[in-house]
Amino acid sequence: MEMNSIILVIFVALSFGFGFFWRILVDKKYLEKRRKEGEQEKNMLITKGRDAAELVKKEAYLAGRDEWYAEKEKHDKELEERKEAVRAEEVELRDEKNQLQLEQERLETQLEDLTARTKFIETREKSVSSKEKELSSLIKSQNDKLTRIAHMTQEEARKTLLDNLEHQIRTENAELIKERHDEAVEKAEEEAREIVLQAIQRSAADTTAESTVSVVTLPNDDMKGRIIGREGRNIRTFEELTGIDVIVDDTPEAVILSSFDPVRREVGRLALQELVQDGRIHPGRIEEMIKKSEQKLDKKMKKAVEDMMLELNVHRLKPKMIELMGKLKYRTSYGQNVLQHSYEVAIFAELIAAEMGFDPKPAVRAGFLHDIGKAIDREVDGTHSEIGAELARKYGENDIICNAIAAHHEDVTPISVYPVIVQAADSISSSRPGVRKETLEKYVNRLTKLEEISDSFTGVKKAYVIQAGREIRIIVEPEAISDAQAEELARNVAKKIEREMEYPGQIKVTIIREIRHSEFAK
Repeated sequence: MEMNSIILVIFVALSFGFGFFWRILVDKKYLEKRRKEGEQEKNMLITKGRDAAELVKKEAYLAGRDEWYAEKEKHDKELEERKEAVRAEEVELRDEKNQLQLEQERLETQLEDLTARTKFIETREKSVSSKEKELSSLIKSQNDKLTRIAHMTQEEARKTLLDNLEHQIRTENAELIKERHDEAVEKAEEEAREIVLQAIQRSAADTTAESTVSVVTLPNDDMKGRIIGREGRNIRTFEELTGIDVIVDDTPEAVILSSFDPVRREVGRLALQELVQDGRIHPGRIEEMIKKSEQKLDKKMKKAVEDMMLELNVHRLKPKMIELMGKLKYRTSYGQNVLQHSYEVAIFAELIAAEMGFDPKPAVRAGFLHDIGKAIDREVDGTHSEIGAELARKYGENDIICNAIAAHHEDVTPISVYPVIVQAADSISSSRPGVRKETLEKYVNRLTKLEEISDSFTGVKKAYVIQAGREIRIIVEPEAISDAQAEELARNVAKKIEREMEYPGQIKVTIIREIRHSEFAK
C-alpha cells in the first residue's frame, strides 16, 4: 500500500514534470510563431508605408508638373499677347514714320516752291522798280507836253493822267483777276469732280426712307381684342413699358406702332411680334417679352456697328461709343439712316483723303463718328456736332478726331484738313439723289427763302429757283449791274445763302445779264 502510494507520487511528479516541460516547449513554439507573424506584419506595414509614400510622392509630382505646365502655358500666352501688342505698336510706329516722311517730303517740296516763288517775286520787284522809274520819267515828259500843248497846269495834267492811268490799271487788274479766278475755279472743279466721282463710284449704297410708324401684321382680326385685353389692360401695360402709342383701327389684320423714338418703336415691334406668335398675351408676359426684345435689339445694334468697324478697319473704340453708335441704326435724318450715312461718310472720307495724299485712317475714324452726337441729342442740350465732340473727348479720342467731329458743320475752327474732308464726304452722302426726303412744307419754304435772299439785293429784276432748289437763276437790270458787278453779286448771294440757310449738298447761283438792241429797217 505504501509502495503504491510512492509509485503514485512518483508518477504524479513525473506527469507534472512532463507537463511542465511540454508547456515550456509549446509556449516556446507559440512565441516563435508570434514573433514570426509580428515580423511579417511589420514587414507588410513597412511595405505598405513605402508604397503609400511612393504614391503620395508620385501624386505630388504629377500635381506639381500639371501646375508647372499650367503656369508655363499662362506665361507663354501672356508673352504671346505682349509680343502681338509690340508688333502692333511697331506697325503703327512704322506707319507714323512713313507718314512723317511723306509729310517731310511734301514740306520740302513746298519749301522749294516757296523759294522759287520768292526769287520770282524779287525779280518782279526789280522789274517793277525799273518800270516805275521809266513811268516817272514818262509822266514828267507827258506833263511837260501837256503843259505846252493843252495850256494846262501841272496839277491839272497830273490829275488827268492819273485818272486815265487808274482807269486803265483797274480794268487790266479786273481782267487779270477774273482770268486767274476762272482758271483756278475750272481746275479746282475738275479735280474735285474727279475725286467725288471716284468716291461715289467706289461706294454705291441703297437709298433709305424711314418713317415714325411701324406696322405689325396679325394672323387675324381676333388678335386685336387679345392685344387690347380686358378693359384695355394689355395695351396700357404695353404702352407704359415701351413708351410708344399702339394704334388699333380698321386696318385689316394689322396694328400700327407710333413713336418718335425709333429704338423704342423697334423694341415694341419685336415684342409685339413675339407676343402674337406665342399667343399668350397678358401683363406679365408682355413685360417679359419687352425685356427679351431690348436685349435682342442691343445685341443686334452692337453687331451692326462691329461689322462696320471690321469693314472700315476701325479699332480700339470704347464699348460705350459702340453702344451709342448702335442707337444710330434706328435713327434717321431726312429719311436717311444715320448709321448707314456714317458708314458712307467714312468710306468717302477715306477715298478723298487717299486721293489728296493724306493719311486715310483719321479720315475714316472721324467720318464714322461724325454724327455720334445724334444718339443723345434729344436728351442733351446742344448741337449734335458739339455733343459728339464732347463724347469723343470723354472716351479717349485724340484732338484731331474731336475737332473733325465738332467742325464738320463749321461750328468751330478746323485745326487740320480732316474736318474739311469729313464735311465734303458728309455732303456727298447727303446729297445723292433720292437719299433724303423732306416734307412739302419744308420744301416750299426753302424755295421761298432762296427767292427772298436773291430779291434782297439791289439791281435784281427776278429770281427763279430750279432743279428742286439746287440752282437759283437771277435776272438783273443791265443798267444797274455791270459784268464785273454781276460776278461780285453771285458771290454775295452765295455767301448770304450759306449764312442764313441749312441745306444738304450745294446750291448753284447763276447771274443773267442781258442787253438787247433792236432797230427796224424801213
